[in-house]
Amino acid sequence: MAEAADFQGMSPSPARRWLLRTGALFAGVPLLAGLLQLPAAPYAQAAQKASLADATGSNTVEVSLDSLSPSVPTAGDTITVSGTVTNKGKQTVTDAHVGLRVASAAVTGRSAIDDAAKRTGFDQFTDGTEVGGKYVEKFSKLASGVAQPFTISVPVKELDLGSDGVYQLGVSLSGRTSAAPYDQVLGIQRTFLPWQPDEAGTKTKTTYLWPLISTTHLTAETGPGEQQTPVFLSDDLAKEISAGGRLEQMLTLGKDLDITWVIDPDLLASVVAMTESYRVRSGSATVAGKNQAVAKEWLAELETAVQGEEVIALPFADPDLAALAHNGKTITGSLSRLKDATDVAADTVQNILRVVPDTDFAWPVNGAVDPSIVKVAISAGADKVIARSDSLQENNGLSYTPSAARPIGAGTTAVVADARLSTSFQGDMTKAESSTLAVQRFLAQSLMTDLQNNKQRSLVIAPQRMPSTSQAQTMAQALTALRGGTWSQSQELSAAAAAKPDPGANTKIPSASAYPSSLRKQALPKSAFQEIQATQVGLDRFKVILSDPSRVVTPFGRTMDREMSTSWRGRSVEAAVYRNDLYGTATSYLDTLTSQVRLIEKSETKLSGRSATIPVTVQNNLVQGVDNLRLRLTSKSPKRLKIDDKSFAEQPVDISGGHSESVKFTTNAEANGPVTVVAQLYTADGEKYGDEVTFTVNVTEITPTVMLVIAGGVLLLVLAGFRMYTQRKRAAARLESEGTSTDDSASEDVPPDEDANAEAASVVHTPEEESPVKSGADEPEHASDPAPDTAPESADPSGTGERVDR
Repeated sequence: MAEAADFQGMSPSPARRWLLRTGALFAGVPLLAGLLQLPAAPYAQAAQKASLADATGSNTVEVSLDSLSPSVPTAGDTITVSGTVTNKGKQTVTDAHVGLRVASAAVTGRSAIDDAAKRTGFDQFTDGTEVGGKYVEKFSKLASGVAQPFTISVPVKELDLGSDGVYQLGVSLSGRTSAAPYDQVLGIQRTFLPWQPDEAGTKTKTTYLWPLISTTHLTAETGPGEQQTPVFLSDDLAKEISAGGRLEQMLTLGKDLDITWVIDPDLLASVVAMTESYRVRSGSATVAGKNQAVAKEWLAELETAVQGEEVIALPFADPDLAALAHNGKTITGSLSRLKDATDVAADTVQNILRVVPDTDFAWPVNGAVDPSIVKVAISAGADKVIARSDSLQENNGLSYTPSAARPIGAGTTAVVADARLSTSFQGDMTKAESSTLAVQRFLAQSLMTDLQNNKQRSLVIAPQRMPSTSQAQTMAQALTALRGGTWSQSQELSAAAAAKPDPGANTKIPSASAYPSSLRKQALPKSAFQEIQATQVGLDRFKVILSDPSRVVTPFGRTMDREMSTSWRGRSVEAAVYRNDLYGTATSYLDTLTSQVRLIEKSETKLSGRSATIPVTVQNNLVQGVDNLRLRLTSKSPKRLKIDDKSFAEQPVDISGGHSESVKFTTNAEANGPVTVVAQLYTADGEKYGDEVTFTVNVTEITPTVMLVIAGGVLLLVLAGFRMYTQRKRAAARLESEGTSTDDSASEDVPPDEDANAEAASVVHTPEEESPVKSGADEPEHASDPAPDTAPESADPSGTGERVDR
């Protein structure tokens, strides 16, 4: 590549150039080489002993470099390296010592760093000469299979570093074996030493993304009652945020670094759910969670850490944009699901952390993009897409690394993260050597980028989404060392996206065929989005009747977001288990909720007359009220029985939580006999809701018993009138027998207008007369019959023995 020429102003010191020339000159002259005691001669001898290569090769001893300090030296510093040496050969190594070697010249480009890191074996020209002297650690012998620790300290001035640049630093073990009794390099480990002791004239602006993302932890299920107790798949999240856990380390380390926080709102929502009562699945049951204090502490520390810092909020649950673009966009509702996950992100972060996040960034997995992925990201409202340089590659022969921002059309900016720097800390970082080498290589690539053409640029580094604890610690170590260097300054992601683009940088999004097949295989299948759609259909039909849809929409909606999470990448088995479990559980759970609003079965109903009302009971066993429902009553024989003078009628249903309500319909009978009637609930948009209820209405003529009751009532009225008449006659006769006429009494003692009152006062009423007259229709037919039932229809939601109001 052109990077071989991308470093200017690097050259070895005069002394080193002389050594290189003389070494090359005498390497082919064994006699002079021996006189000068150059180390090339032993290798000439070793080449003649090919049969002993297993005992004398430069891979005989394993050299492990466990620490290097300082990572970024300056003039006057002393370099200290430590590690172990282990004899992997069959013969004991004698007269051994460990020393440092510095290449005679700085590496010439970013690709040269990669090549040097891959190289094995010892080469005197590229590995340079040993500092030697007192700056070595000696071993009298190294037995086979035995590891020995070492520590060497060398002043920087003894390394004879030249101009600013990246130098290859080797730690080698030299010694002898019985098969080759002469000094030779038996093992070497290489790393890099960034060297820029003075402040750089132009510093690279560096943005490092610090992701707080986890896997899916919550289910759609909630505990019983109004509290909606959340249920977790396991207690793994509690382990992650506890002391020493992955997320606890990410938070503890991140708050002291120059970073941009990238947060999945689902993680925050899940931790918030842990701060109150929650339950954890344990087999087929659930148990109470006990980590409320841990959750509260982690959230409090995070809220403090992000104040005044830039926070990027991903869509809720970090949906897999590439999977959506390749397998889900043709499934109805998938893109709207992504838009909803984006819309809820800002509120979630702001409500929990008290900061306003930036939601304009989309981050496809590994920064791999194609046109369909960019379109999906834009559809959710993002106008900046975080890509990576191994996806959006430079194809126009640039000899330097351009800035991150690239306009890609339609007002969208691709923020291209540097692939080498972004992947620096992948792999196993639990070993001290792996961590040390990764830090030095990261620093070397960073400095080399800054030195390219003395051109200032904005670099973005997007590491893996969920770094392990050891990876996070290594990242923090590298960023701390970078902050101590002289060539880099931190910058927020939004500033990097807004920086002036390099006119020579590639702005063409790669085609779909260029998308890595390894990533395509990891994407969620089309069936996953179909299952999400099926759940969404059931949710849409149910939520329209609720007075507070959020109680159901929120847990189910967020769970569907979690089904689309990028965290399922590389975990296809776990993803399938979660989907199958969620689809079955959520569907069953949603069906259970739906069935809580239902019609009560009715027994046969009799109509004695031409018109009456028929009650139908609707029961709501949910904890919240329902509305936007209509109850339709349909007559299957409208010529014999009409509902509100039609074949069917509808009435609105509005029921509080935990209650039942009887909805009454007026009916008109045109003929005697049984009629089938169907009751069915409908949503506001005309969709059927729940099961229908079918019952029979039996229309009959007026019966003799009813006529007898009516006749008895009339007779009682006649008898009561006759009795009142005879009583008045007897009272008048009694007054006349006492010799006082009614007219005289009225004229002498009583004012004319008080005559009626005086007569009434003289009448003695019997208890029967003082009681109101009852209609025979309301009296029991026999003395043993119970009193009429005056309770409302809703008092008997079962429908058995319902009375018909007329």
